[in-house]
Amino acid sequence: MRHGKKVNHLGRTAPHRKALMANMASSLIIHKRITTTLAKAKALRTYVEPLITKGKDATTHNQRTVFAYLKDKEAVKELFTVVGTKVASRPGGYTRILKVGNRMGDNAEMAFIELVDFNEYFQGFGADKKDAKKTRRGRSKTSAPAAKTTAPVASAPVVEAEVIEDTSAPVENVTVEETPAAEVQAEETAIAEETSPATESSPEESSTDEASGEEENKPE
Repeated sequence: MRHGKKVNHLGRTAPHRKALMANMASSLIIHKRITTTLAKAKALRTYVEPLITKGKDATTHNQRTVFAYLKDKEAVKELFTVVGTKVASRPGGYTRILKVGNRMGDNAEMAFIELVDFNEYFQGFGADKKDAKKTRRGRSKTSAPAAKTTAPVASAPVVEAEVIEDTSAPVENVTVEETPAAEVQAEETAIAEETSPATESSPEESSTDEASGEEENKPE
């Protein structure tokens, strides 16, 4: 019976399980992210994080201890030169596990495990959240907006203004035809002749005419 034993054997013998963890840890250190089953990812976290802590201090003893676990020179070099310097200010929690759904075929629960400090997207996302929390906590209780104390403005009486309608019709464009000067002069002359009064004969001329008529009518 396995009372109180929290180690997941992963269905493998001890030598097989150690080789599996060493290979997965080397791949995680070199590639910074790997995809595996959720059970293997959780087992790898407890295996690789103590090795990353040793990678912060590049002493000969730590390098030999890590090499005894990983058995990969390239992974050991990457751990002490790149990963160790990157996570030097982090006190733990070097890895992150995110579930990605179930696998086709056996329906195994899949996840990917990655190194936290090598994901730029999540770094910016977390920094924004921290800044927002700081600004919320940093607000003082007296910085609340002051209540408006302005008195209500009395409404002025409404005066009805007379509306004067513009009845003038719009002037349309009128085209003026110019007539020649000669025709204008002829028309003025004709009108003057029609409106002038007829000349009356004088009384002397009328008496002369009557006398001449009487002489012609006398018998010889």
